[in-house]
Amino acid sequence: MAAKKAKNYGNESITKLKGADRVRKRPAVIFGSDGIEGCEHSIFEIISNSIDEARDGNGDKIIVTYYQDNSVEVEDFGRGCPVDYNNAEQCYNWELVYCELYAGGKYKNNESGDYEYSLGLNGLGACATQYSSEYTDVEIYRDGFKYNLHFEKGENVGGLKKEETTRKKTGTKTKWRPDLDVFTDIAVSREYFEDVLKKQAIVNPNISFVFRYQNEAGKFEENTYFYENGISDYIGEIVGTDYLTPPRFWQCERKGRDRDDKPEYKVKLSFAVAFSNKVAQIEYYHNSSFLEHGGVPDKAVQTAFVSQIDAYLKSNNKYQKGESKIKYIDVQDCLVLISSSFSTLTSYENQTKKAITNKFIYEAMVDFLKHQLEVYFIENPDDALKIAEQVVLNKRSRESAEKTKQNLKKKLAGNIDLSNMVQKFVDCRTKDLSRREIYIVEGDSALGACKTARDSEFQAIIPVRGKILNCLKADYGKIFKNDIITDII
Repeated sequence: MAAKKAKNYGNESITKLKGADRVRKRPAVIFGSDGIEGCEHSIFEIISNSIDEARDGNGDKIIVTYYQDNSVEVEDFGRGCPVDYNNAEQCYNWELVYCELYAGGKYKNNESGDYEYSLGLNGLGACATQYSSEYTDVEIYRDGFKYNLHFEKGENVGGLKKEETTRKKTGTKTKWRPDLDVFTDIAVSREYFEDVLKKQAIVNPNISFVFRYQNEAGKFEENTYFYENGISDYIGEIVGTDYLTPPRFWQCERKGRDRDDKPEYKVKLSFAVAFSNKVAQIEYYHNSSFLEHGGVPDKAVQTAFVSQIDAYLKSNNKYQKGESKIKYIDVQDCLVLISSSFSTLTSYENQTKKAITNKFIYEAMVDFLKHQLEVYFIENPDDALKIAEQVVLNKRSRESAEKTKQNLKKKLAGNIDLSNMVQKFVDCRTKDLSRREIYIVEGDSALGACKTARDSEFQAIIPVRGKILNCLKADYGKIFKNDIITDII
C-alpha cells in the first residue's frame, strides 16, 4: 500500500473569507443552519428591522408578500433606511447597512439613542440576508427622494440611484430571493409566515401585520394580524371561557445590571396569566422575538410559581403528612402564561435569538412574579384555593402514575416470561426486534385461524376476549392492573 503524501501546512495555508463569502460559505454561523430553518431566519432579519421602526413609533403597518418563486417582499412605512454619504464613516450608509457585517444604528440603544427596545442588535441582519440572496432590490422613500439599490449574489450592481419623488409616505421596501447556492432549501411554508406574523402582532399591540400569499393561480390571498391589547387579547383567545381562574395582566419596569461593573439598563416586563384544567400553554418573548428555548424567563417562571404556590399550600395545610412538595410540571399542566419582556441591553444565546441569558432580567422576573402571586392569592382567596387544589391534584396524579409505572416495570421484568407466563401467547422465531410483529386477535377461534395463516418467522399472536377496558375513561392505576393489558405490553 502506497504511503500517504504529506500535505504542506505553511504560512500560506491560512486564509480569510472576504465580502459576501463571509456569509455565503458559512451561513449556519449567522442563521443557525444552512437548511430551511436558516432560510426562515434570514427572512425574519428583514421583518425585524421593520418591526423595530414601527415599535419606535414610525409607521403602524408592515406588509409581507411571499411569491410563488420563493421570493419575499417586506414593506414598512417607517422613516426609510438612511443610504446617503456618512461623513463620520467616510462611506455611504447603504454600504454600511447592506455590505458590512456589524454595522447599524442600534448599538447606542442603551444610551438614549434610537431603537431603545430593539429586536435587531448586532448589525448583521440586512447585510447577511442580502449576502445570502440570489438578488435583492431595495426601494427607499425619505427626505423627498426615492432611492433604489440592486444586488446580485451579494454584490452591488449599478450603485445608488436617487430621484426626487412627490410621494409623502416614507418607508423601506425590500424584495429578494434566498439563494439555493447558500441554503439547501428555500421553499418556506405559508404556515411559517402566518405563525411569525401572528406572534409579532401579539407582542406589538396596534401594529398591523399584513401577509400576502401568491397562490398557484398567481392571485394574492391576504390575511391581517392585529391585537389591540397585545398579550391580554391573546390569552383571552387561548382560554376562552374554559378557565379555572380568569386571565390577569401584570406589568412593571425595572432598572439594574448583570454585574456591579456592567452598565445599568432598563427592563419592561409584561405577563398575561390564567389557570385552566382544559388547556395549558406557555410562551416567552423578548424584544418581540419568540424565545423558543426560553432561557431566563422560563427559569424565572419555574422558580416564582413553584415557590409561591408551595408557600400557599404549606401555610394552608394542603399537604398531607409526609407528602412531598410540588414540582413545576404540576403547575405547568394547568398554567396559561404569555410573557413579553423588553430590555435596552440583551444577551441572546446567539444570532437566532431563541433564548436570553441576562442575570438581572431573571432576578427582576422572579422578584416581580413572586410579589404579584403573593398579592393575588391574598386578594383573591377563591382563585388561590382553586389553583392550589388543581396543582395538588396534578401532583398526586403524576405520582400515582409514576408509582404504577415503576410497579409495572418490576412486574414485567421480574415475573413475565413471554413463552410461558402469558397464557395462549404464540411467539415467532426471529429475535430481530426491528422485524418482530404481534397480532392481537379476538378469542381462541381467531387464534386458530390466524396461527396457520401467519408467517411464523416474524409474526407472533396473542388472543384477547372482546371489550377489555375503556382506557379513555379509566385512570392509570386501573389500566395497569388489567392482566390482559399488562400481558400485551
